[in-house]
Amino acid sequence: MALNRLKEPFQYDKIPLEHIRQDKRDKAKNAWGTIKRIWSYLAREKVQLTLVILMVIISSALSLLGPFMVGVGVDKYIEQKQISGLGMLLVWLIIIYFGHSLSVFLQNYWMVGIAQKTVYTLRKNLFEQFHRLPISYFDKRQSGELMSRVTNDIDNVNNTLNQSVIQVFSSVLTLIGTVSVMLYLSPLLTLITMTIIPLMFIAMRWITRRTGPLYKKQQRDLGDLNGYVEETVSGQHVVKTYSQEARVIEAFKARNTKLQHTYFWAMTFTGFIPKVMNVLNFLSFALIALAGGILAIEQVITVGVIVIFTEYARQFTRPLNELSNQFNILLSAIAGAERVFNVLDEEQEETDEKTARTLPSTNGHIRFDQVDFAYEDTPILNDVTFEAKPGDTIAFVGHTGAGKTTIINLIARFYNYDTGLITLDGIDIKEIKRSSLRSHMAFVLQDAYLFRGTIKDNIRYGRLDATDEDVILAAKDANAHDFITKLPKGYDTMLDQDGSGISQGQKQLLTIARAILAKPAILILDEATSNIDTITEVKIQDALKRLMNGRTSFVIAHRLNTIQEADTIIMLEDGHIVEKGNHDRLIANGGHYYDLYKGQLKQAAQ
Repeated sequence: MALNRLKEPFQYDKIPLEHIRQDKRDKAKNAWGTIKRIWSYLAREKVQLTLVILMVIISSALSLLGPFMVGVGVDKYIEQKQISGLGMLLVWLIIIYFGHSLSVFLQNYWMVGIAQKTVYTLRKNLFEQFHRLPISYFDKRQSGELMSRVTNDIDNVNNTLNQSVIQVFSSVLTLIGTVSVMLYLSPLLTLITMTIIPLMFIAMRWITRRTGPLYKKQQRDLGDLNGYVEETVSGQHVVKTYSQEARVIEAFKARNTKLQHTYFWAMTFTGFIPKVMNVLNFLSFALIALAGGILAIEQVITVGVIVIFTEYARQFTRPLNELSNQFNILLSAIAGAERVFNVLDEEQEETDEKTARTLPSTNGHIRFDQVDFAYEDTPILNDVTFEAKPGDTIAFVGHTGAGKTTIINLIARFYNYDTGLITLDGIDIKEIKRSSLRSHMAFVLQDAYLFRGTIKDNIRYGRLDATDEDVILAAKDANAHDFITKLPKGYDTMLDQDGSGISQGQKQLLTIARAILAKPAILILDEATSNIDTITEVKIQDALKRLMNGRTSFVIAHRLNTIQEADTIIMLEDGHIVEKGNHDRLIANGGHYYDLYKGQLKQAAQ
């Protein structure tokens, strides 16, 4: 039903009311705190910020001085018919308005520099934070949604710093100066002019109460849309394989329409502001003309004062108009900044290991002793106990969801175990720095991940200080040298992020070469030979044997014929170890492993 409605033309008068009602999730939880944090970034550029403030004060003062001089000229020269004084007045007005333009240029020039440095720091801190967060954080979020924080949200902050900060400060100063001079000239006419403020306040409050939540909802909807686009573009092979193009297009339409609705209402309510201000401006001019004319006839004020008030009334409503407009932009920026700071405030992976130790070397002796682990209150592992002696190969088998990958994640400390004990060379792995622990490990996973760059650089990722000779030697050990040399540019061949241009098996050989180059003490293989043709599998198996030689290795495999030589095979079911031993012993026992092995042999025979 919902998707069918998307095929109809977009009708603004039929948009559901929930798009303009205030959602508690859209309220800034700590708007003032977010503003103070942004200010802490700006305050780092004290000299430039002082110059900006000085230029704002000067430009605001000159913007008030110009109309005042015009009013004085009306009373002193025009009414007195002194033409000679008008020439000097014109010169002063040229100097005043030139000075005003110069000060505005300088304040914008310096503020752009401050804004760019601030945004650079924010973006750098956010990117660094991504690499300090635990794997569990990324498991719960779409990568596209996180990308939206780096791009859209920070761009909102950037635009606001470039445009709004100066405008708000200037508007406040202009407003204060205008009211002060108006009170000095005529308190009565000032009071009459101020009668429009309650109307303006009511109108702006009605508008901003609706635009604030909408701007934050707009950012959230945009992040959701970006996440979905990134997900579907990355998974195009799967989408096309299962002929799901129509479904993902409809799902995109749903998200796109949701964003369209939110954006429409945000812009609609924002668009009310200049219309309301124009009406109030006309009302203000009418009040000044009527009341000022009466006061001038009664000789309470001069015609020059009316001229000054007419211009100041515009200057009085203009800052209020600008403040109202900038308030909405600020709300959008605060919403974006809050999303950025939410990521920056996430608990980092390093926070629980400040006193952890560095491990210069390791024998690769790992023990699990009655280990339990639950993921978001869902038990995954229960009472897991086993030992991997230096140089042993431990294989984990079992149905999907049995807990095989979870054990690997605990060994690498992508997650911390709940109870029990995991040790490396007799040391609790929670007492070892993650960076130190992982520096002794290498991973060869089912999905071979390659970075955009040359083949040489992708292999060198295992050890950045490796020479070209080391890279070539590792490629030879991984049986990758032959196919690399047949490429147009050999080791300097550029690869895209997905490694397009080479086969899946060739990608896997490159990741094995990367692992060989790293010279790890502990090796983790997760379905490293799945979905590979028979000939390439032989090459990979041969490369893996060389890689595993003398190293403690943990292997996850669904095809049991690849792990028959493992020192220990651990059979898992629902997070429990149900069997443990070598291949021959488990076959002789005739238990769970035997049933699984015979089942695979039967499938292969068919």
